[in-house]
Amino acid sequence: MLELKNVSFSFQHNGDNIISNLDMKLEHGEFVSLVGKSGSGKSTILKLITGLLKQDTGEILINGKPVSLGDVGYMPQRDLLLPWRTILENIMLPSELRKDVHISAEEAESWLDKVGLLDYKDALPKQLSGGMRQRASFLRALFTGKDLLLLDEPFGALDALTKKEMQQWLLSIWKESNKTILFITHDLEEACFLSDRILLLHPKKKIEEMNVSLPRPRVPDMLHKKEMVTLRQNLEKKIAYETI
Repeated sequence: MLELKNVSFSFQHNGDNIISNLDMKLEHGEFVSLVGKSGSGKSTILKLITGLLKQDTGEILINGKPVSLGDVGYMPQRDLLLPWRTILENIMLPSELRKDVHISAEEAESWLDKVGLLDYKDALPKQLSGGMRQRASFLRALFTGKDLLLLDEPFGALDALTKKEMQQWLLSIWKESNKTILFITHDLEEACFLSDRILLLHPKKKIEEMNVSLPRPRVPDMLHKKEMVTLRQNLEKKIAYETI
C-alpha cells in the first residue's frame, strides 16, 4: 500500500535534516499510529506523503507508484471546515473539486446518519461541538475516495470523554470503510488502543516498530487490562530514554 524508501527532507533555510534516510511501510487495511516527541518530524512525514512537501532523496510509493498531490485523504489537526458552508456542503466538497469523485447528496446524508450528524446537515460548523466537527472533517477525508487516510492528531483538542467516544467511532468507521489509516497522536494510550502497529519516531530520525497484539474489536475495558498498561508504559519509557 504505502512505502517510504530512504526518504530524507530538510528545510532549505537552515539545511538541517528533519527526516533522514527513513524507511517505513503500511499494508492495506492496517491502522498504524506514528508517535514521538514534538519536533521529531511526524507531521512533516504526513505532508511528504500527501505531496504537500517534496522529499530531498528517496521514494514515497503508493501501490508501487510515486505519490502525487491528491493521492491520499488528509485530515489535519484542525478541522478546517469552511465556515460559510453547511455540514452537508462541507463533506461534499471533494465531489465538487475532483472529477473522479462522485458522491450524491443521498449517499452523503446516509453517512451523516451513520455518524449521528444527519440532523445537523444544514448547520454551519460554528453551530457544532468539537467532536461533531471532527466527524464531519473525517467524512470529508473519507469522501476523497482514497484508500489511504492520513490523520494528524484529529482528537488532540477534545476533552477526555469526547476523545474516547471519537476513538470508538473511528474504529467502527474504519472497519466498515476498509481503509488504511496512518494516525499521528501524542496520546500513547490512544495509539495503543487504536492501532495494529505503532511506529515510534526517535529524534535520531530512526523508526522503532511495536506490534499491538490486543484482539479486535477493541472495547473500552481493554484500557485497564495488564497488556494495555504494559504496552503504554513500555512506549513511554522508549520515548523518555530514546533507546535507539
